[in-house]
Amino acid sequence: MKQPLTCLALALSLLEIEVGTVAPPPNILPVNQNVPPPETPPPALEEEVPLRSRTTTLPPRLDFEGPGLFGPQTGLGLPTCLLCVCISTSVYCDDVDLEYVPPLPKDTTYFYARFNKIKRVGGNDFLNLNKLKRIDLTGNHITELHEDAFLKLPALQELLLAENKIRSLPELPVTMRYIDARNNQLLSAGIRPEAFKGLTQLEFLYLSYNRLDFIPIPLPESLRSFHIQHNNIQTMHKETFCNHHDTTHQRRALEDIRLDGNPINLSHYPQAYFCLPRLPTGRMQ
Repeated sequence: MKQPLTCLALALSLLEIEVGTVAPPPNILPVNQNVPPPETPPPALEEEVPLRSRTTTLPPRLDFEGPGLFGPQTGLGLPTCLLCVCISTSVYCDDVDLEYVPPLPKDTTYFYARFNKIKRVGGNDFLNLNKLKRIDLTGNHITELHEDAFLKLPALQELLLAENKIRSLPELPVTMRYIDARNNQLLSAGIRPEAFKGLTQLEFLYLSYNRLDFIPIPLPESLRSFHIQHNNIQTMHKETFCNHHDTTHQRRALEDIRLDGNPINLSHYPQAYFCLPRLPTGRMQ
């Protein structure tokens, strides 16, 4: 009987050792107890950089009620600066079959509309163009110029109307320096009495190849070049160029006078030239 008891004791001792080596189970909390979440370290603080304020730039807006980017609208459905060529304050409308003066930008200084089909210049065609200095309408079909067509242009200096069908000239502003009305159908009755007297800045006056019967007088002292050749001038007043009552009168500026192509014989009026620096060009026999 001793042997079985010894085996039993040995088994119990081994069991005791095995049980002692096993780690105790973790403490299990009741189900209804709140478990605090694990603590997480706070994030590292970063220095805040203030953003620059942005200025909002609005896109450019086209004014469809105003003159527009390409100038005012014309009767052909195109703005003036698309129908013509606008460079700075100059407008070029040469040879584009215009039948009237197109509306121009307000800052226009030089206007060219040569070799078109314009027949008339109205009283409002150049209205409020206070910077306009030069108008060139050479080579059109103009037969009529309104009386106020150019008078209200305070800066106008040069007017070119050559190669048209004009019979009369309207009143012009006192700022004129250059007038070219060659190759028209101008009549002496179409030029007002003393039409050029008040143009005290006028330097160039070209009236050749018209139907004038006499020289329009008085001519301003500022005149440097006067062409009236190929008209119907038959006689001349002795004070056309010089003051007959003042023998010391001199017109040093007036060096270019052309009367050739007229029926007048210049040799019949020797006292008419004493104040001039040189004799007029024309028939002397």
